[in-house]
Amino acid sequence: MRKILLTSLILALITACSPSDKDKALGTLERERVTFSATANEIIRELPIKEGSLVKIGDVLVKLDNKSQQAMLAHAIAEQAKSAAYLLKLTNGERPEDIAAAQAHVVRSQAQLTEAQKNYQRKAELVAKKLISQSEKDTALAARDSARAELDSANEEFAKLTAGSRLEDIEQARAALAAAQADVALEQQKLDELTIVATRDGVLDNLPYNLGERVPVNGIVAVIQANQVPYARVYVPSNYRVDFIPGKLVSVFVDGVTEPFNGEVRWVATEPSFTPYYALTEDERSRLMYLAEVDLDSGAVQLPSGLSAQVSLSED
Repeated sequence: MRKILLTSLILALITACSPSDKDKALGTLERERVTFSATANEIIRELPIKEGSLVKIGDVLVKLDNKSQQAMLAHAIAEQAKSAAYLLKLTNGERPEDIAAAQAHVVRSQAQLTEAQKNYQRKAELVAKKLISQSEKDTALAARDSARAELDSANEEFAKLTAGSRLEDIEQARAALAAAQADVALEQQKLDELTIVATRDGVLDNLPYNLGERVPVNGIVAVIQANQVPYARVYVPSNYRVDFIPGKLVSVFVDGVTEPFNGEVRWVATEPSFTPYYALTEDERSRLMYLAEVDLDSGAVQLPSGLSAQVSLSED
């Protein structure tokens, strides 16, 4: 009689600790998957890490051919240097040699004007004395006027060289340099993106392309399964949805593990959906369910992804 009572008590305890088929949300253990895509239509040159290996942040996963991008970066750097040199020329002003040459041109023009003016005066006196014709006086007058215009031109050129560049030209040159610097930064980023590195610690789950293959733009070239505690992705029956809210503490049972894990609901879908065939019993598959995610405690860190999980919906 005592054995019968003891057996009944054990069965009652087991029943109390395990959720019934009707009071559970079925699903699987999942981890966050990080995908990496190609930003250019290039050939894979290196795959330094094998699938299934542990990776750390910064580890190189895939290297794409970068010769074309290196040439584009070099061209952008050359344009930047050209713009910088032009701006420096405008801000520094003209060379001392050019200014000295312009000044010498002014002095020469002044001397030529002085000579032309004296020649004209002599011609005018000779015409007054009727020793030469009027045409010679006119020629001397034209030469004097030409010398005066040449002096004015020399003075303007000298003033231009000594006054420096216009503010508008300098601002335009600065804008051109800023645009060239932006182009260099953009081309450098494109070059860096051809070397794909891990952004999360985890396991290199998949390398869809082989060494030497050309990948399309936005083609996925690597997938990392984040190294963290898995979470349970389960389907909650509609009649339990009202009380199944983010922050609720629940028990999570995993196939192959005797003791349940502590879990906390982190997200529940706002719209219902039909459940996949594998998630519920046959008579429940046509019922509306709400997809939910439940965080597990740190004791589940070693559990592999894909294991079946059940979240208790009953109030213990």
